[in-house]
Amino acid sequence: MEAATTLTTLFSISPIYSTVRTTARSSTFFSLRSFNSIASPRLSSPGSSVFLPNRSLCRAPRSHMESEPAVPPFQNPKSLQGDESFFRNVLASMETVYLNRNPTAKSVLELVGSVDSDRICYDHLAFRTFGVNGYGIDSMASFFLDYGYEPQEELRFPAKKLRALWFSPPRIPHTDTGSGVYGPLPRIFISELLVEQMSPLAQEIIIKYTKISGSGNKHAALASALGFLTWEKPSYSEFQQLARESEYAAWTLVNGYAVNHVTISAHRLKSHLSSIQMLNQFIEENGFKLNSEGGVLKVTPDGLLLQSSTVADSVSFQFSDNVTESVPCSYIEFAERLLLPQYKNLPDNEVKEFHRRDGFEVGNADKIFESTSKDQLTRRAAA
Repeated sequence: MEAATTLTTLFSISPIYSTVRTTARSSTFFSLRSFNSIASPRLSSPGSSVFLPNRSLCRAPRSHMESEPAVPPFQNPKSLQGDESFFRNVLASMETVYLNRNPTAKSVLELVGSVDSDRICYDHLAFRTFGVNGYGIDSMASFFLDYGYEPQEELRFPAKKLRALWFSPPRIPHTDTGSGVYGPLPRIFISELLVEQMSPLAQEIIIKYTKISGSGNKHAALASALGFLTWEKPSYSEFQQLARESEYAAWTLVNGYAVNHVTISAHRLKSHLSSIQMLNQFIEENGFKLNSEGGVLKVTPDGLLLQSSTVADSVSFQFSDNVTESVPCSYIEFAERLLLPQYKNLPDNEVKEFHRRDGFEVGNADKIFESTSKDQLTRRAAA
């Protein structure tokens, strides 16, 4: 958070930068308004494709019941584009903001690391966005695409008015010893709210703040790395209005481009915790609450992707109308990817990531989204 603290000091004379009080357990939220009023790129009709300058993320959705592609993304990825040190340091800054704001995630990582020789690999990082005025998936994806990530499948969540796209990482040699953001590069999972499906009042609120942000969507990765919102603080009444329609929308309004969650890759752990059932038991025995939506363990229809997550932390947030209330922050997820049937007899020392089930599945992800829901937070508070 040193970078964010420095920026706050440098710009304290300007009224467009403001801080928000938080509890002692979390770091400061910031609000940053862009000086640049250049028009931002826009999404095409939501759900068809996502467009970025000079490139298209259009993907043909593929059923999860179909067979895996002949060459899975992890088997023949592109090489990293650009400087690895800079890229990892940006990820590390995102991670620092995330850990400072979410004490549960920090404690869980320390706890698992104490058992597993302090080496933890991330399966994926996740972000939430508003699918309007260029503030959707493409705004965060552009940074990862520049460094060699490749778009994969689209996922749809009609009841939540969401769509998502995940990105496979580029190839980087010699990542067998690093931990966290300095280990094997994680997948990236970016979702967006289909704003045009919201009520007129909700759309008005969201569009208001994305317009205030100017071209802040072009600096999504920077905002995430420094812990800044790219728009002004909202009022509590606006937050409540969005929360009544979509807890996802309310979360995004106050958290912006912050990391929504990181995911520990259970099968890459070397201890008995490499079984997600054992990992879940270990987490719960140490006093942490897991998301119970659809059961603690979420399993894909093919039985090859197993996921679970903690319930999100909460933070005290001061709104623009001087109301201070608790709002949900982020959480930590766990994932175990089992071997694909054709590789089930491989010796353990020959197993690579591409031998395992790749991608994501709507049913699991839909339940993981609930980690920031009022129901799960209420259950945690009552425990």
